[in-house]
Amino acid sequence: MYMSMQDVLEQIRSLLKKKKRGRISAISREIPQEVLKKQNSKQENEAQSSTGQRAQGQGSEARNSVGQKFGGQSIGVQSTEGHNAVASETVEQSPARQEQNTADQSAESNTAARSTGQNTETRSTGRNVESNTAAQSTGQNTVEQSAEGQNGIERAKDNMTEYRGGNVMRVIPVYNMMVLPHSYIYFQVQSFKNIAGQEIRQDDHVLLAVLKEDSFNTKDLRKEEFHSVAVEGSVTEISGDGYVVVRTGQRVKILELAQKEGEPLLLETAPLSDIEDLDREDSERKLKEIKAELKTLVDRFRAGSIMQTMIDQYGSIQEVACILSPWLSLKNEERYQVLKEDRLSVRTKMLEQILYEYVEVTKVTSDARNQQQEDYQKLYKEQALQKQIDYLQKELDEMHPEKVSDLRKLELKIEESGMNEIAKKEATKILNRLKNEGTNGQEAGMLYDYMDFVTGLSWKKEEQKSIDLDEAEKILSEDHFGLKKVKERMIQQIAVMNLKKQQSGSILLFVGAPGTGKTSIGKSIAKALGRKYVRVSLGGVRDEADIRGHRRTYLGAMPGRIMDGIHKAGVSNPVMVLDEVDKLSSSYNGDPAAALLEVLDPEQNNTFTDHYMNVPYDLSDVLFICTANTTDSIPAPLLNRMEVIQYQGYTPREKFEIGKRHLMKKALKNVGLQPENVELSDEALESIISDYTREGGVRGLKKRLDTLCRIAAVHLVRGKGEKITVGKEDLQEYLDMNPLHHRAVEEKGRAGVVTGLAWTAVGGEILFIETLATKGEGKLTITGQLGNVMKESAQIAISLVKSMFPEKASFFKENDLHIHVPDGATPKDGPSAGVTLTVALSSLVTGQAVCPQIAMTGEVSLEGKVNPIGGLPEKLMAAERAGVKTVLIPKANVDDLRDVPKEVKDKLEIRPVENVDEALEICGIEKGEEVSTENESE
Repeated sequence: MYMSMQDVLEQIRSLLKKKKRGRISAISREIPQEVLKKQNSKQENEAQSSTGQRAQGQGSEARNSVGQKFGGQSIGVQSTEGHNAVASETVEQSPARQEQNTADQSAESNTAARSTGQNTETRSTGRNVESNTAAQSTGQNTVEQSAEGQNGIERAKDNMTEYRGGNVMRVIPVYNMMVLPHSYIYFQVQSFKNIAGQEIRQDDHVLLAVLKEDSFNTKDLRKEEFHSVAVEGSVTEISGDGYVVVRTGQRVKILELAQKEGEPLLLETAPLSDIEDLDREDSERKLKEIKAELKTLVDRFRAGSIMQTMIDQYGSIQEVACILSPWLSLKNEERYQVLKEDRLSVRTKMLEQILYEYVEVTKVTSDARNQQQEDYQKLYKEQALQKQIDYLQKELDEMHPEKVSDLRKLELKIEESGMNEIAKKEATKILNRLKNEGTNGQEAGMLYDYMDFVTGLSWKKEEQKSIDLDEAEKILSEDHFGLKKVKERMIQQIAVMNLKKQQSGSILLFVGAPGTGKTSIGKSIAKALGRKYVRVSLGGVRDEADIRGHRRTYLGAMPGRIMDGIHKAGVSNPVMVLDEVDKLSSSYNGDPAAALLEVLDPEQNNTFTDHYMNVPYDLSDVLFICTANTTDSIPAPLLNRMEVIQYQGYTPREKFEIGKRHLMKKALKNVGLQPENVELSDEALESIISDYTREGGVRGLKKRLDTLCRIAAVHLVRGKGEKITVGKEDLQEYLDMNPLHHRAVEEKGRAGVVTGLAWTAVGGEILFIETLATKGEGKLTITGQLGNVMKESAQIAISLVKSMFPEKASFFKENDLHIHVPDGATPKDGPSAGVTLTVALSSLVTGQAVCPQIAMTGEVSLEGKVNPIGGLPEKLMAAERAGVKTVLIPKANVDDLRDVPKEVKDKLEIRPVENVDEALEICGIEKGEEVSTENESE
């Protein structure tokens, strides 16, 4: 609804020009003088022929119907379509005509009062003058009432029909607008049409009513929506520039206002007179002072001279306030309070305070805007100069790249690196320090090393490429035989990345014996994923700074191994192998395992902060692969962050395939031989696996094959032939070693000796539990470097045997027991020997020998139950290698058999047992039967 300052200035300028040409007329010119005279004459004749009762009744009827009298009580009717309607109008005249009309109306009122002879009340709407003369002539304290009958209504309709342009009354709802009497108010044409609800014409009469809330419906107006005080006005001009000028008249009080859709407008108002308590000279002085302040204010603007001319044309403080209404920071209620005030002195004081406040606020705002504009201009100039410098520097760098300084190179790297905001800010700060220090500064070397490291990192996210699953599986199988679980897990990882269309990091932990391919599989995974490969060895690391880096306050500070690996890889998403995480140690310098918690936590490593860098770096796209031989030494919080994949030891058949497909080829390549230079028979390879290595992996096999290839190289260089053939009988000579002694089962068993199974870091192994009874006092001796858990298992086994053979109580009192586990130099511990100890003691007590080709593993409880154990695949492979035929396992471990190679399960008879009684029955030990300890069983 409001117009901009420029629009207002243009409209005022046009208005001033028209005023000089006499085109702006007072409201009194809206109704021709001849019509007013004719109307006054008719009213006088009717007033003489009417009685007070008839006038009063017809006046009431007129208020309830559709008519109104121009100088009496106002009841307006207006159709919603804006066709012929009757409206209440007030005539504002020039001083001369106003006096004349006042006199005519007074005379008319006197005549009407004398003819009625009754005490009546004069109620006028619009700009009617009270008939004080008539009240004085009667000599009574009454107020005469001027009423119109049915003829008056008809005359009003005739006038409306004849002079539509100057007699249509419109209600104009306004909100948050300064509306004051005897001023000019400007509207946009379209906005004015919207709030008027219909087309407008010049000379239309309007009532500017102030809304209580900023919402209304032009087809449904109610008195409750408006404040009680409003202002009359007239549309003096509809300019071609799209503006409507309304000249306001006096204030009125809204007595009744209602309009519903499809029904005429009902409007009744009463005039409100201002209390003239303001001295004319004082008013002119205040107006002059405000004009002076406004002129001083507009001097700050470009069009100041034009605006000063307009300010000189303001006729009152009220007119100034209405012109500045759009820019006054006042609420709707505050604006209405000014309009509501009756006393001119108070209203002028209120407007004076508002205008002076506006001037001061505008000055401050203008000063702030000017200062801001100056700052912006300075900034724009600086940016323009900097762009020119950068452009010229770029041209020079392209013309002479060899002359580009190191600092300039670092600056370009910062711009092109794609760093996050924190890193870029830190790098820029260090670069500025380096510039200030100069190349000969004390910290120049340290600062340069830091900048070189930070700018050498890859900060940008790598684009995800679609990976073919079949091709990835083929790559994983090229260098590694078996490892089914690992390959399946990586195929799942690739599938997820293809679906998400983005990089995805994971933390995997490969646990298994040495030489099983945990580290080397990382290269194949990186190749299958199309990523860079980097390996970080953590074995023996005992300083937290090795993981997080050293702070730059220390001399010789370096980044941590994680960020150093990222820097070497040159990408943000490498496959990083953290080797030997189970061999981390702690010291007074901190716990590196605790520092790894942030690195290996997917919820935290996207903002990993190295102490040396001191800025966050995103590690979420890195695929971390950790390796360990055991999980026992890995802290639980760290282990919880990793996905554990167990590496089982290779079977002899798998070792044979690995040696033939991969290891032999690599050994020949390493010494520069061709496959035709060495012929290794299958029997020789199988003998190397079974007789010259003892491990779950293939590292020992690789060493033996490397030895054979070196011997072949010597044979070839000395000219003894271009080919060497290696058979099984040649191994001892070529390898220069005797076959390893493997613990194998004996052919005959003895009472008190039972074959057990154990898990070691290099795979599974069999062991013999030996028991012996000697005359004594019931003492117990345990040897073989057994741990506390295994000693407790021996105590449980003794208690079980005593409970199962109560008749042998004297045996334990009269004899000392000795329990021994061979290979006394090798520490042993764990609960899985419980069932073996129980069977061995039962065999000793009863004198019944157990077949040595029966091996067993399982933890026992005092109830005689056989509980589950771990490392079952390795134990079964060791049993198969040692010649065991039957293996007793806990019934709860049956599900673990799916991890055991099929060729091992085919060679063994695996029998699950639930309690010790079942184990004794399978071993052939019967309760209550005593046999000589010298008997032997095959």
